[in-house]
Amino acid sequence: MKRSRVLLINPRMCRPHSVRLPLSLLALGAVLENAHEYEIVDGNVEPDAIGRALRFLDAGETTLVGVTVMPGPQVAPAIEISSAIRAAHPGTPIAWGGYFPTLYPASAINAPYVDYVVRGQGERTMLDLLDRLPFPDAAALREISGLTWKRDGEPVHNPERGFCPPDDFPPLPYQRAGDASRYLRPSFMGSRTAVHQCSIGCRYHCSFCGVVSMFNGFTATQGAARLEQALQRLRNDFGANALQFYDHNFFDSEEASLPIIDVLARGRVPWWCYARADALAKFSPAAWNLLRQSRFTMAYIGAEAASDELLKRMRKGTRVEQTFEAARLCREYGVIPEFSFVLGGPEDPEGEIDSTLHLIRRLKQIHPECEVILYFYSPTPQRDPAWRKADAARFPIPILNSYGPNGPDLPATPEEWTEPRWINYVCHQDAPWLTPKLRRKIADFRSVLACRFPTVQDYATPAWGKRLLRTAASWRYASGKHANPWELDLLRRWIPLREPQHDSL
Repeated sequence: MKRSRVLLINPRMCRPHSVRLPLSLLALGAVLENAHEYEIVDGNVEPDAIGRALRFLDAGETTLVGVTVMPGPQVAPAIEISSAIRAAHPGTPIAWGGYFPTLYPASAINAPYVDYVVRGQGERTMLDLLDRLPFPDAAALREISGLTWKRDGEPVHNPERGFCPPDDFPPLPYQRAGDASRYLRPSFMGSRTAVHQCSIGCRYHCSFCGVVSMFNGFTATQGAARLEQALQRLRNDFGANALQFYDHNFFDSEEASLPIIDVLARGRVPWWCYARADALAKFSPAAWNLLRQSRFTMAYIGAEAASDELLKRMRKGTRVEQTFEAARLCREYGVIPEFSFVLGGPEDPEGEIDSTLHLIRRLKQIHPECEVILYFYSPTPQRDPAWRKADAARFPIPILNSYGPNGPDLPATPEEWTEPRWINYVCHQDAPWLTPKLRRKIADFRSVLACRFPTVQDYATPAWGKRLLRTAASWRYASGKHANPWELDLLRRWIPLREPQHDSL
């Protein structure tokens, strides 16, 4: 097999204190290791990512540049670095992969600096593409599942590629990320918090979730032995003392979760993960005791809505009572639930918002330390329900043409996706059907709630500052008078609070 020269790029996306290991590029590097020459450029830690990328390209002929792109704030840096590479090395192929080009392939490929779009799980698609570069013909490119490409300037969307379980691929080559200390950042759980992804996908089909469009109900978990190997390396080789899981749904079921929880119980480092309320509500006392032994610290739980009817419309698969039960169990076993809500769907945004705010107050009575994340409803491309149990490889990719039932047309280019309104839409910070009054109502409630219950994730604000904010917000929260909390906004200029929905752990 010929050896290719590959450059993998993670464009800048977050602030320095939120930097974490670039797992997506390390996963690609794992299948390139010992077979191809490659380098990783991480714009989150590299002060001159463009300069470093160009120096790599100047040093020798490069077969492919791979750029991972998330929707939202990472699109503009991806455009910047891809444009610079195209200008300096116009003959070097550039492929975009990740959530943005998977969800919006027609927009991603519609750019002069993007030659290929790798949709979904990218490891084997990338290897297939490298086998055909540097001079592929149309017939060769058509054979690559999961690839979008251009023929005579027109996009071609190949059939989808099926997903592979995590254990089908080699362990992550952490050493390729450079100095690991840059990525093990302090959090409320520990001074050196690492990240890991134990499973991929989710078997549920929530109507607002991009994971549905990416995985279409597929899910697979890493084996306990592989998790233990990764955990030992992160802890023993790099000094990690806390762990954040990037799994889309960590607890698929109690039976499937127990081997993983057992590994974590032996590892005994504090950890955080995504979870579903129905899964936690059904866990047995024995499983909860094992979770407590493992130092399970926080769970990000998608509560989403305040009525069973709305949860059914969202295809969430949970009930409101399960949210309450998860809150009760988390309090009993010393876990902090981080409940997220999707506000303001297009049918009845005001009514949904009022019901949700009432539900949040009930959750605070059950578990005062629970945290609340408020998002606005954002539609994403969804597969036809008839496809759910079918072989996804037999169907073309879903393409959404408008944002919601009566919303604006979706952007046609990556540049249009960098407009502030679209960044706010895809990051669940706004929706086109919301009125200024509703936006203000949510902002005021969020401000009062944040001051009355400062997040445990804020390890920088001094204790006296949190006490002052709690005291100042108490009367507003108790009375329900959230409108125009000017005094709290003034205090927060002097006592900044961490906002979990904007900052990683």
